[in-house]
Order: sequence, then C-alpha cells, then structure tokens
Amino acid sequence: MLPAAYQVPAAILLAIGGLVACFAGYRVFRIVLGIYGFILGAFVATSAMGTSDTAWLVGGALVGGLVGALILVAAYFIGVALIGAGLAALAVNIIWGQISGGEPPALAIIIAAVAGALASLSLQRYVIVIGTAFGGAWTAVVGAMALMDTRAAGAVTNAAARVGAERPDVWVLYPMNPAPGQTWVLVVWIVLGIAGLFVQMRYTAKK
Repeated sequence: MLPAAYQVPAAILLAIGGLVACFAGYRVFRIVLGIYGFILGAFVATSAMGTSDTAWLVGGALVGGLVGALILVAAYFIGVALIGAGLAALAVNIIWGQISGGEPPALAIIIAAVAGALASLSLQRYVIVIGTAFGGAWTAVVGAMALMDTRAAGAVTNAAARVGAERPDVWVLYPMNPAPGQTWVLVVWIVLGIAGLFVQMRYTAKK
C-alpha cells in the first residue's frame, strides 16, 4: 500500500527490477535478493500500518524495505530457500486461482513452500536460475499491470472530481492476483519466464 501519487514510479521499479531478475538473476543474485527483500519489507510494513497518511506510508515503506533487503542479503542461504518456497507458493496461488477462481487452502501453500525450499537447497544453481527467471517475470508483469492500471485510476479520479467525490489517495498492490480472470496474464508470465530461463542458461548464468 502506497500513496496513489507513487503508483507510477513504484510500478516502473517493479517492472525494471523484475526484468533484471528474469534475465540476469543468477549473475546478480545478491542484488535480486536486496530488491525482493525491499519489496517484501515495504509491502508488509505498509499493509500493517493501516493508514492513508502519505508521510507515514512512505516512511514505513522505506524502513520496512531496508530491513527486508538487509535480512535477505545477509541470509544468503535462507534467501535461496525463500526463493524456492516463494516460487512454489506463487505457482500454487496462480494455478489454483485459474482453476477455481479463489485462494488455495493454507495447507497446500505450506506444503508447496516447504517442498520448494528443500528443492532449492539441494539444486541451488538451477533453482536460483528458475526462481529468478519466473519470479522476475511475474514481478515485471505485476509492474506492467500496475502501469496499465494508472489510466483507469486517472479516469476514476477525474470522475470523482467532477461529482465532488473524495479522490482516491491510496494504491494497494495485489502481487498474487493483479488481473483476476485474465488468462492472458498467465500466458505472458510463462512466455517471459521461459525467455528469461533461456537467456540465463545460455548467457548470464554460465559458470
């Protein structure tokens, strides 16, 4: 959750960070950990604050983001395990949402996360490449969807201004389901993830 005025720059950073992770995640894995730690920390901090005050939201996002980035960069192997767990949980959420239209049960997410974490530690290099390729692809898709959503948000704001209604002042990010019911988003994610996987295995992740 961020002030609405920050939606465009935040979406651009998500898209750029996602593309870097997608196509060069293994080469700059510590940087990728920092990026995702910052995003996760900022998301958790602002979600817990429950306020629409701009200064508090921005401050909370910066502090939470810095803490999250420091934790993931310092805990490299924990970060590797979290990449595998996060990718597995993301896959379960996306697949379940496309099939049933709802959220998966907590037990399914926990089992998938544990399996993903164990697999990532035993097959570290390949899990990092796969995880950053598809995780970065999804982050880029979320950023792109947020950028596309700015036009709709602008139209809502203008309409509210015309009728004297309150102007929306908070942007809420839905990273697991940025476009409900839009199957093409899943296709774009898979294609972009495969492209990132190919580039990393062929060029940027070579030993």
